[in-house]
Amino acid sequence: MKVLFQTRFSDGTDFEVVQGNLLDEPVDAIVNAANGHLAHGGGVAAIIARAAGPALQEESDRLVRELGPFATGSAVVTTAGRLPFKGVIHAVGPRYGEGDEEAKLIGALTSSFGCAHERAWRSVSFPAVSAGIFAVPLDICARAYVAAARAAPLSKVRLCLRDQAVIDAVLKELNV
Repeated sequence: MKVLFQTRFSDGTDFEVVQGNLLDEPVDAIVNAANGHLAHGGGVAAIIARAAGPALQEESDRLVRELGPFATGSAVVTTAGRLPFKGVIHAVGPRYGEGDEEAKLIGALTSSFGCAHERAWRSVSFPAVSAGIFAVPLDICARAYVAAARAAPLSKVRLCLRDQAVIDAVLKELNV
């Protein structure tokens, strides 16, 4: 785990941008980059689902059966299964071309951080939501990630990244 940037926002939230493996994060919960059907078939969602074991997908399927697909900009919590977290928070980020992607992405992350806060979880790590197969441009993603982290009602928020292009966009947004 390599810390690329850290700061404390005026509300007291510690924010860190790290390069590493989301599954190794020292936090209460992780955020998953999800689709509205909570079908964890690709990208970071598939990695999380495989590591968590069948309980995560089973609970996801049950939630969608009971509540219907989740709207873009929303978030929902499931078990972490075999993972060492208190839960996995599924942020339904926008796909490029939907329109108003930045606001929808901020909404998904803000909802995620709210889910953690409601459960008295103090620390969360999130990946590059909507930057992969959902193809939202990286400058839009970087602005949304930083804006949502600034508003998080948590003690610690970590943005855990792997891809250099996303790292570069986020560090540029932070003027690093």
